[in-house]
Amino acid sequence: MEFGISTACFYPEDLLTVAKNLAKYDIRCTEIFANTFSELTETTAKKITDIFSPKGIVVTSVHPFTSGYEHILLFSDYYQRFRDSVEFYKNYFHFAGCVGAKIVVLHGDKRFEGQGGICNEEYFERYHKLYQTAQEMGVMVGQENVNAFRSQNPSFIRKMREYLGEEVAFVFDIKQAVRAGYSPYEMCEAMGDRIVHLHINDNTPWQDCMLPGYGEMDYRKILTQMRQQHFQGRAVVEVYHRHFRNIEEIVQSYHYLADNFGDL
Repeated sequence: MEFGISTACFYPEDLLTVAKNLAKYDIRCTEIFANTFSELTETTAKKITDIFSPKGIVVTSVHPFTSGYEHILLFSDYYQRFRDSVEFYKNYFHFAGCVGAKIVVLHGDKRFEGQGGICNEEYFERYHKLYQTAQEMGVMVGQENVNAFRSQNPSFIRKMREYLGEEVAFVFDIKQAVRAGYSPYEMCEAMGDRIVHLHINDNTPWQDCMLPGYGEMDYRKILTQMRQQHFQGRAVVEVYHRHFRNIEEIVQSYHYLADNFGDL
């Protein structure tokens, strides 16, 4: 399996500065966390490509900064806003294509069915519209499991997969499953063979997000399960800035993964 590091780990450092710093190290891939509107440009995409390409670093995915607003933009009761937001998300899809990424990450709706949110079937249909729009532009939208969002529950993810069949993609985040109180193995099983990307991190019973290698996560078990479910994507380290002291520490975790689990 191929591992990498997400630029999100370094927020709120400037995106291009983070890219230049990561390029100094021997890593294989990255996820770009786009932090603002002005970064969703061909100019920024070219700068990123010029930094990473000479080092052989692949951009595997793009994470929108509007993730926290998707319940308003994409999943509210006001359907015209959904249509307008699909048009706006084309900016992410185009940017992803420009940097060579194949996946754009979706958090989705914070509001649950029966608690002010649209019904699950309407959610699935709106996701499908976004998914199809992305496909037309050469990328895919991956629904991430996210704590305190509708997608936190393996049951919801399983229903989404059953409803949409092969027209759905998932981004599996270990820490988000733990934070929501669910087993990562159960969440992984719920996503089935539709997982396209992994946010990898570690945990203990008293801390739900740590650098890989610092907690108790059984990576061989979870990565083997993913392979058995036909996962063929990449995994990027995604933690928060407070969970490491410097870039060398996070790069060390990256090498821990690559050295010990690159054979999976």
